[in-house]
Amino acid sequence: MKGTQVVLGHIGDAKVAALLVDGKLQDVLVEDVSRLPLGSILRAVVDRPVKGIGGVMLRLPNGIGFLKNAKGLAPGQTITVQTSGFAEAGKADPVNQRFIFKSRYAIITPDQPGLNVSRQIRSDDLRDDLTMLAKTAMEGSEMGLIIRSSAAHADVEEIADDIQAMRVSAEAISAEAGLEPQVLLEGDDPHVQAWREWSDVTDVLTGDDDLEGSGALDQIEAAQGAWVPLGGGGMFVEQTRAMVTVDVNTGGDLSPAASLKVNLAAVQDLPRQLRLRGYSGQIAIDFAPMSKRDRKPIEVALRAALRSCPIATEFVGWTPLGHGELKRKRERAVLNDLVK
Repeated sequence: MKGTQVVLGHIGDAKVAALLVDGKLQDVLVEDVSRLPLGSILRAVVDRPVKGIGGVMLRLPNGIGFLKNAKGLAPGQTITVQTSGFAEAGKADPVNQRFIFKSRYAIITPDQPGLNVSRQIRSDDLRDDLTMLAKTAMEGSEMGLIIRSSAAHADVEEIADDIQAMRVSAEAISAEAGLEPQVLLEGDDPHVQAWREWSDVTDVLTGDDDLEGSGALDQIEAAQGAWVPLGGGGMFVEQTRAMVTVDVNTGGDLSPAASLKVNLAAVQDLPRQLRLRGYSGQIAIDFAPMSKRDRKPIEVALRAALRSCPIATEFVGWTPLGHGELKRKRERAVLNDLVK
């Protein structure tokens, strides 16, 4: 299968969206039916400060939350927050007090005024047109607006309607008042996220058998395992309680260039494998044996691969034992926790 496809379906009761490029699974979004979607906007009640790290615990409508860098908040005070990540079992869900309203063509920022157009839109004439549209759409509002790169190929009226719908929601929620924790706006499910984030894909499959027929289901099942074949070698990508570990092996290839070859293949595919599995946090990579002079091309290839990944991931450096270390933002639940 050639080209780019989005496949929308279900696994059990959970909604699933899969992104395929030339038949290869590049990304998968799976609904967590046990919790609110990421990006949900909530009214929270301040519970208690956490000494030493400058945060506060919050009472949320769905449990307990944690807000970093919280200043000037008193126990019992109500605030509006947005879920910003997934916590490990037994830990408080991370939230952010600077919430945003994100749709297909634009982002509204209630607490950050200003009108901006994505830098990826390079045409000066188009930027001018979109800036004028933004001024008209947000006239009389103190909220900020960012027009996304997906607006470059969209109809002007469609962009305007998109902004108007978000502005209405943002103004309504900003005016909300209450004393108890409450869900003010649920985040998007995987089908809506796919529409929002994969907006340049026009080949969308929605049939009952399309997940299986496209090959996406088999690849989702493969991502539930640890082994990733890479030519003659491969890597094990596994989650422990403390971190994610990656063990790269040359397999049966005993040639002098085997280690560098499989290590390069591993770092090029690693962001995709982490994305499919929903792995994040601390990541340690045990590369196939190589000399120190080979570290530079490996690091260059890894940094290049990470730049194209939508989930923020930082290459931290090398350990004394020669392991590579990454730090990855927790934006998704683990695939194995969602698909049983």
